[in-house]
Amino acid sequence: MNLLTKIALGFVFPFAVFAHGPTPQKADESLVIQAPVEKVWAVIKQFDGLDKWHPDVKTSTGEGKNESGSVRIITLKNDEQFSEELDFYSEQDHLYKYRLKKENTAALPISSHTTSVQVKQGENANTSVVSIKSRFYRGDTGNTPSNQLNDESAVKAMTTFFKNELSGLQQKVAN
Repeated sequence: MNLLTKIALGFVFPFAVFAHGPTPQKADESLVIQAPVEKVWAVIKQFDGLDKWHPDVKTSTGEGKNESGSVRIITLKNDEQFSEELDFYSEQDHLYKYRLKKENTAALPISSHTTSVQVKQGENANTSVVSIKSRFYRGDTGNTPSNQLNDESAVKAMTTFFKNELSGLQQKVAN
């Protein structure tokens, strides 16, 4: 490699590092609930019923169906809205998967997400493990996002949202 090529690569390579888009982020939260799977699943199985147990959700409306393509519109307590679409639903596996359909970075500082929720039996028939796993991108997918729309704020918001969801679910099941 000649000197001119080395110099050119030295100038190009640093810029190439910053030229790529954002990397996907993850949130993976789970909670053991002292109740059988069927009791827990009965509370969370309705895709558009998130407002029944999530303390941050004011309303969750939809078509009342647990079918691929069903959409729910979530309004948070601060009146910000976003919508999600159901991709997969299994009554047998106590599992559903969904994705962000219409973003609102004022509601959650993300530009997209895919999420799964599953209830499995815990150590015995009277315990359940509820898992929420999500993969998402920050709200600003450009190379220099603001602090409100960067990876850190996206991870913090999604982790908090899911922890609150699980806590609210635990309270709902206990009542």
